[in-house]
Amino acid sequence: MRRAFFRLAETGAALSARYHRAQLLETKHLPPAGPVLLVGNHGLWGYETPAFFHLLHRATGRYPQGLAERGFFKIPLVKTLLPWLGGVEGTRDNALAALREGHLVVCYPGGAWETFKKPRHHYTLRWEGTLGFARLAARAQVPIIPFAGYGVDGTFVCPEDERWHVSLAPGEKYRVPLGLGLGPLPLPVRMTFVLGAPLLPPRADASDEQLQHFRERIASRVRHLLVRACHA
Repeated sequence: MRRAFFRLAETGAALSARYHRAQLLETKHLPPAGPVLLVGNHGLWGYETPAFFHLLHRATGRYPQGLAERGFFKIPLVKTLLPWLGGVEGTRDNALAALREGHLVVCYPGGAWETFKKPRHHYTLRWEGTLGFARLAARAQVPIIPFAGYGVDGTFVCPEDERWHVSLAPGEKYRVPLGLGLGPLPLPVRMTFVLGAPLLPPRADASDEQLQHFRERIASRVRHLLVRACHA
């Protein structure tokens, strides 16, 4: 059952990439083997993730693993299906284990803050001062590849009005915006993903100040790549 569901999801991801005419630029930066941490912006509802992962697999032959928001693992069906699709609960131990096993790991520092953002926050990095991915890279001593996706916030039209938002799960602080597409389908916007050159991680004993500097360096790269993706 798990294998059949995975194959079905693969087909869905390929169709999504085709529907959105998705392209992945600068694939030369992806290593054919060995651990690497990809860090970038998240789109509305995380809808773009299957198409992005499909393009990564097509470029490398590797199945990426994604660090997912912990709140999703409070939803009964989702917490069962996500691991089948390469989703890993975004704890430091899980992330370290994936990297030590040599995986290509995708991290969205904005997490649910970016996934459930309102229209006025489209294409902004809502990383909320997090240092988690910088600490992870320092501890694992793996390179980081920054990336950016454009078109990922235009798949659905969502209102600003808070009355059109619902809780992700009971007791969760995140609220999910309800949106409209092309009937039951998302809007057929084109998605463009751009990868940046790998950056060496901070030292394993880096201070918080050094980690903050590294975080801002990555954020600056992602913003630059967003502009490039927009005009690709």
